[in-house]
Amino acid sequence: MGVIDVCGTGVVTGEKLYALLKYAQEKGFAIPAVNCTSSSTINAALECAAKNKSPIMIQFSNGGGAFYAGKGMDNKNQAAAIAGSISGAYHVRAMAKHYNVPVVLHSDHCAKKLLPWFDGMLDEDEKYFKEHGEPLFSSHMLDLSEEPLAENIEVCVKYLERMSKINCLLEMELGITGGEEDGVNNEDVGQEKLYSQPEEVDQVYSALMKVSKNFTVAAAFGNVHGVYKPGNVKLRPDYLGKHQAHIKKVHGLSDDKPVLFVFHGGSGSLIEEIREALSHGVVKMNIDTDTQWGYWSGLLEFYKAKEGYLQGQIGNPDGPDKPNKKYYDPRVWLRKAEEGFIARLTKAFDDLLCLGVN
Repeated sequence: MGVIDVCGTGVVTGEKLYALLKYAQEKGFAIPAVNCTSSSTINAALECAAKNKSPIMIQFSNGGGAFYAGKGMDNKNQAAAIAGSISGAYHVRAMAKHYNVPVVLHSDHCAKKLLPWFDGMLDEDEKYFKEHGEPLFSSHMLDLSEEPLAENIEVCVKYLERMSKINCLLEMELGITGGEEDGVNNEDVGQEKLYSQPEEVDQVYSALMKVSKNFTVAAAFGNVHGVYKPGNVKLRPDYLGKHQAHIKKVHGLSDDKPVLFVFHGGSGSLIEEIREALSHGVVKMNIDTDTQWGYWSGLLEFYKAKEGYLQGQIGNPDGPDKPNKKYYDPRVWLRKAEEGFIARLTKAFDDLLCLGVN
């Protein structure tokens, strides 16, 4: 019995997605969710999952979607972010089946000001559903953590009502993830907002469960976006265990882990903290900062090794008339970047106990 027996391969949606997440929770692993910005990073993520016999989550941020559309496209009314995210999603769908792995296709943080982007993707989901019986994306994330809790919950309920009609899962954020990512800066946020409380998680759980079970919660437990030395971020994964126990008791449930939790801002986390978070029901961990560095470091190492061959089209250490095309061909150096990306993502699979689970 493995993941493929639970949900099959290719893009996973609806009941199969819920079954995948509960299976991960029961078996004590989480799936890395990788922010992708190009066909190159998408393909590298798929390749890494296939090599490691693991499921993968591929997600687009607002800025990543706009970049995928091309910097030459006007982003007025979120047009580029919508078009790029949708284009990336179709690329994932076209390629996922060829890598023979389960893929969760997701969109990342959507703040209140970015709701037109969210709406544009949902419009495409609904069109896709009419033709194929499932949404284009597996899931989407609303991040209204900067808004009052009541408003956060109200808007999430409204969108989950819409999404449930097409079997699309909602991820919501409760409490604020510190640091800075993709233009959203929470570096000066008060420390108390970095830790969600059991009663707040229960408010979310109670409201969303009235609509659908297809939701995940990114509850804050000291998380910070960006890269930090291990130990510099004060994570409290034990809070997640308290949330689970509280909800089990309040609702009289038999499930020890009724909430599907998400781990944001994992860079710089100690392995012990990651593993403890898994033990409390985390099923997804975002990875962006570290795979960005992996992609760059692969290219950097290539440049250092071949610097003498990358100073002009003609002339290198082997002779003044020797051509350098086989070194500056984008297929060569982009591949080195992908290899760096794959190496770092493989470590994430290992950290999350997600190797060989297919």
